[in-house]
Amino acid sequence: MGLHPQEIIQMYARRWQIEGYFKVAKQYLQFDRTQIQSYDSLCGHMAGVIVGYDILLAQRENSDDRTYGDLFYDYSRPLPDIKFANALSWLMKTLTGIGKKFDMNEEIISTVFDEFIKALPNNLVRLLGKAQ
Repeated sequence: MGLHPQEIIQMYARRWQIEGYFKVAKQYLQFDRTQIQSYDSLCGHMAGVIVGYDILLAQRENSDDRTYGDLFYDYSRPLPDIKFANALSWLMKTLTGIGKKFDMNEEIISTVFDEFIKALPNNLVRLLGKAQ
């Protein structure tokens, strides 16, 4: 009761900033989607969320006057599922390309991949054939 109206407004403005942060942290940075039960781990999770928020905020303020609002939405969206065989096929092609880039012997690369494919289950080998 003894505070001046200006002091009350300043305190409320600080409180509003904190509430705004928690809204963003919960809705867009997945702060409330944790099952951590230890206090230290929860503090670590909160620190990670704060760092993510600070990076996004600093990026927006330092490089562009417009908002990166969609970035918050995209951050919370799951990545699309791809078939394991397609991912494995992509990985093998990429590694082969890297090997060729560094002038590795193609015969050695082929031998390594042939042995790797022999070690895979038969159903996965069939899927890999379809993915290529």
